Amino acid sequence: MTVQDVTNALETLSPLVYTEDFDNTGLLVGDRNQKVSGVLVTLDTLEAVVDEAIENNCNLIVSFHPIIFSGLKKITGRTYVERVVQKAIKHDISIFAIHTALDNHWNGVNAMMCKKLGVKKTSVLVPQKGTIKKLITFVPKKHAETVREALFAAGAGSIGNYDHCSFNVEGEGSFQGNEDSNPTVGEKGNTHFEPEIQIGVTFPKHTQSKVLKALFTSHPYEEVAYEITTLENANQHIGMGMIGEFESPMAEGDFLALLKNTFGTGCIRHSQRLQKNIKKIAVLGGSGSFAIDGAKAAGADAFISADFKYHDFFKAENRILICDIGHYESEQFTKQLLHSFLTKKFTNFATVLSKTNTNPISYF
Repeated sequence: MTVQDVTNALETLSPLVYTEDFDNTGLLVGDRNQKVSGVLVTLDTLEAVVDEAIENNCNLIVSFHPIIFSGLKKITGRTYVERVVQKAIKHDISIFAIHTALDNHWNGVNAMMCKKLGVKKTSVLVPQKGTIKKLITFVPKKHAETVREALFAAGAGSIGNYDHCSFNVEGEGSFQGNEDSNPTVGEKGNTHFEPEIQIGVTFPKHTQSKVLKALFTSHPYEEVAYEITTLENANQHIGMGMIGEFESPMAEGDFLALLKNTFGTGCIRHSQRLQKNIKKIAVLGGSGSFAIDGAKAAGADAFISADFKYHDFFKAENRILICDIGHYESEQFTKQLLHSFLTKKFTNFATVLSKTNTNPISYF
């Protein structure tokens, strides 16, 4: 089993194509063709984590956060980032990060927060834009069903709770092949008119290469005419944060106690209490100030995230309870999710859950 095999599996869990533009995910250090002796799963990759990998004979670290966010011009050991990279390279340890790709996943970071809190009826808080594509192609009428089924099998034509969705328009196509052509129907040098079906299907953007391969493999023409556009439709299952409800409303004090106990935080920074029960809540693992307005617009009674600045709390405007539970605390269950996935996926090598506490913040 190689590093590439493991990272390919992780991409089936959470495709890297949904990574935010500012982020740096994927294989950051190492050789994708290296054989894997063991995997260490962590939230952050620090020197102590690399030491833990060495101790456990793990030559692949799967980290939620990337150790490298921007380019490194020097690797001299001057910073903690450089020292981690140096040590990993010295000991032939690869480092893979998944970060915002998993943040945006339906069963990712925010789903874990909701699960731990017992939140039901969940939906995406901030859908990621540009995740739905549309394919239009033109197929000879007698081959239309074959091409449609191939596209469906590749993942096209799924919309929410429906699949095998397409739109079909009958028409007549024309073409004339030159002397180098090899037309399936008609003769080179002569204009040919063929009864055709215009097939339209949507597909999630991470399946584009698979969908196009299915199109080219199943289509009878030597030259396949097609077009791909990006739709404005919001994807119901890809995006930052989640919103949902408790089965029963609870008092603000009880709600804050639930947060403190569930996430084990040393301190909850929150806006002014609303003096009302909490039932509908929004969550967003990590830094979530950008989603305050979205949480209010969605009608949430409370918004749980981290890294709020002083003026962010004014945005509550007595309409929502803003709760900062800590960055590490909000994402701490993520490594359990990754460990569970890899343990079930691969049984021929050890997958170790890191015991190193990488939280850089302490409470007095």
